[in-house]
Amino acid sequence: MFGYIVIQKPELKIKDFEAYNAFYCGLCKTLKQRHGISGQATLNYDLTMVVLLLTGLYEPEVSWGKTRCLAHPLGHHTKAVNVFSAYCADMNVLLADEKLRDDVTDEKKLSSRLAHLILKRKVRKVRALYPEKAAVITASLQELTAAEERGETDLDLVSGCFGKILATVCCYKDDVWQEELKRFGFFLGKFIYLLDAYDDLSHDLKKGCYNPLIPLKDHEDFEERIYRILEMMMSEAARAFEILPIVTYSEILRNILYGGVWLKYFARREKDQKTDDE
Repeated sequence: MFGYIVIQKPELKIKDFEAYNAFYCGLCKTLKQRHGISGQATLNYDLTMVVLLLTGLYEPEVSWGKTRCLAHPLGHHTKAVNVFSAYCADMNVLLADEKLRDDVTDEKKLSSRLAHLILKRKVRKVRALYPEKAAVITASLQELTAAEERGETDLDLVSGCFGKILATVCCYKDDVWQEELKRFGFFLGKFIYLLDAYDDLSHDLKKGCYNPLIPLKDHEDFEERIYRILEMMMSEAARAFEILPIVTYSEILRNILYGGVWLKYFARREKDQKTDDE
């Protein structure tokens, strides 16, 4: 359920695209500094959005600089780092470890087991720093696992488990903005879970895996119903976002929320339509 929170690059201004890449690069560097190469390997775009969200809301001092990396060895790249880079690096490792544990349980992947063992000590440190958040994430994933094992078909219930996870990640501290940040993360998390289920539906049907959308797949209005559900989840997330007094990086965030998060949905829908036409 990772990799859905991305930008819609063609619709983004050059300066905003460069800023987005700078924070992504900063998150990558921070992951390596705090958690080594194994921690850096967990990098994904999802937590870059959280860095930008919290940076735009709280406006901390940002350190800008130039750096090189193995992925882009031929030139210097701009990086942007602040206090939320460290926070999101820790959350990134914590979420990645939980995903690895889920992979070990569900698919018995040896690679996931090894990666989980490598990250174990680093995750222990993160849990010590954020015990309440770690407890919420673990409890929510356990609730989700139990729901999936019993074949739960209540979409609100199963998607809400993942919603709780993003809600606690997006809420950096208890203050006047905590409720809106939690609401934003909760509905964004529900959207991501359901979009992931939609994206995996064909695969899960072939493999006989659990997917909460399977009972709906034969309905004539299936596509329209899924789109409306996803639209409703994203509308609630966007409503919470628009209440937050974010000016800096707001255009990047709107690009993600109103465009980027829908890219895989439309890609999957187009692919399925082509398959049906053949």
